[in-house]
Amino acid sequence: MAQLQGITAELLDRARAAGASQAEVSCSEERGLNVNVRMGAVETVESTHDRGIGVTVYFGQRKGSASTADLRPESLEATVAQACAIARHTEDDDAAGLADAALMAREVREFDTWHPWALDADHAIDLALACEQAGRDADPRIANSDGASVGSGTSLSVYANSHGFVGAERDSHHSIGCALIAGEGDAMQRDGWYSVALAADDLQSPAAIGRLAAQRAAARLGPKPLATGRYPVLFASEVARSLVGHLLGAVSGGALYRGASFLVDSVGEQLFPDWFAIDERPFLQRGLRSSAYDSEGVATRESSLVAGGVLQRYVLGSYSARKLGLQTTGNAGGVHNLEVAANAGDLDDMLRGMGRGLLVTELMGQGVNIVTGDYSRGAAGFWIEDGAIAFPVDGITIAGKLREMFAGIEAVGRDVDTRSHIRTGSILIGGMTVAGE
Repeated sequence: MAQLQGITAELLDRARAAGASQAEVSCSEERGLNVNVRMGAVETVESTHDRGIGVTVYFGQRKGSASTADLRPESLEATVAQACAIARHTEDDDAAGLADAALMAREVREFDTWHPWALDADHAIDLALACEQAGRDADPRIANSDGASVGSGTSLSVYANSHGFVGAERDSHHSIGCALIAGEGDAMQRDGWYSVALAADDLQSPAAIGRLAAQRAAARLGPKPLATGRYPVLFASEVARSLVGHLLGAVSGGALYRGASFLVDSVGEQLFPDWFAIDERPFLQRGLRSSAYDSEGVATRESSLVAGGVLQRYVLGSYSARKLGLQTTGNAGGVHNLEVAANAGDLDDMLRGMGRGLLVTELMGQGVNIVTGDYSRGAAGFWIEDGAIAFPVDGITIAGKLREMFAGIEAVGRDVDTRSHIRTGSILIGGMTVAGE
């Protein structure tokens, strides 16, 4: 970390000496180990050690950027020179420049995100093999495997700019996953499960992951056709966060200032039911996306994205904010730990409340148009009758308009999937078009 901080200071000095009116530098170093096994044999063992250095300079409102992974003094000097040369040959951009100095974070702190795992290749292989074997042993209908994986990594990063801001962060990420195949011939079905955490002690056990992967794969055997119609659709928590992702895409600055969003000029508009809320929580301990500052050094803050069903703000960095005549929301680089408020119980409670409809556990394809709000994706899951799973279904398409889907949300469950920085339970939409036979 001290070396990265020294590099940022040196590069900022070089940028000033070259005549830049403003400059910013990002330095990062990552180490990782990833192991994949399949059918009891090792397929890959990958050890990584990556470094990245990015320099951005401004000459007035002309911007230039360059990057390198070479720490030799001559390379660092050349990187600054290249960024300056680019800036001198670009046109003025009224929105270009660092975020306002008054918005810089004044307190940089950690959020319990640093938990390195002393994991060597042999131990990682043993964990992956145990995970896959537990899945293969869990059900006689498991005929094949797509493999199991174990990954562990750490990252150090420093961001500094000519306002005098310097921020340093360190993070660790660990994962175990397994994908299994049930059945034979044309009747095969695939599914899996995985666990991710910042600390290895927070991971599910390899055996539990393997058994759950087997359970999910076997449960999909024998799918039945579904008649085309309009039905309630319950998105299981592991896929429900994609709906929040589509909202984020539509209210993010880049899409808005280009006019490429169906939610242009939508702040203050009732988009969801009046009980619905989404809050940004950047200061969660062990949060997957916790930080005291964004990628421009702007202080993050807890705030509502949606309250009472009403969109409270957009998701902006300084550039997109200036394009829109607004102020940054501290979201350069993305959002920090979104939490969707629940108004219902766990998945079983939601199934009983729905009574009859479609439970979606997998989504396929990219059929979402943020410009128009049209939604159409392939899906698989289970048909629900009398509040319980009746049979699996696949090869179907669910379709609607995002604006109508948001307004049609009837319930959010407490079965939160914690494997993402978007923390939500299952989401029930009262009616969508389901194309089957």
